[in-house]
Amino acid sequence: MGAALRVCFVGDSFVAGVGDETHRGWAGRLIARGIERGYALTGYNLGVRGDTSAMIRQRFEAECVARFPPGDHAVGVVFSFGVNDVIRWGAKPRVAVEDRIPNLAAILGAAGERNWPILMIGPPAIADDALNAELLELDAQMRAFCRSQMVPYLGVHEDLAGNDLWRREVAADDGAHPRAAGYDLLAGLASGAWDAWLQDVAARLEP
Repeated sequence: MGAALRVCFVGDSFVAGVGDETHRGWAGRLIARGIERGYALTGYNLGVRGDTSAMIRQRFEAECVARFPPGDHAVGVVFSFGVNDVIRWGAKPRVAVEDRIPNLAAILGAAGERNWPILMIGPPAIADDALNAELLELDAQMRAFCRSQMVPYLGVHEDLAGNDLWRREVAADDGAHPRAAGYDLLAGLASGAWDAWLQDVAARLEP
């Protein structure tokens, strides 16, 4: 068995895999991929349905600390969120536009202070075209900020918005979440970035 790793997947309902009848979501698929590639990987799914960036900012650090005890293993955190920030409750978005990147900055800053390697995966597309336009803008802003902080960022929004399978699955469910085939697609989009990042995390254990 290869390097011992612990990885937390932190985010919203898409991280939790809501809608997936196999109960794996994209995070579970990436965890399985890592194990198949020889890593002694323990993955923790910390996706919470309905969570915004503000809510993740408040909870993620303590949850990860509890899963990263001292020991002979490497650790890392995969973040993915954003859709709930743009969702409307009444006339206003759940997180104001001017607060979204500061929340991201605080999250990445707290993880960076603990020297946790980070992989950021951007928000997916949903069935609402108006909100998708806002998500596309948020995706670009998040990408730019992550680049400025030297944090690897994978944008998936455009690929999913233009994919017929994803659009069909989301429309057939609740207008946001796909089923298993959609999560297969999302995991496939993320697999290259995941493989490269996981290899870098494992390298921290090398003498």
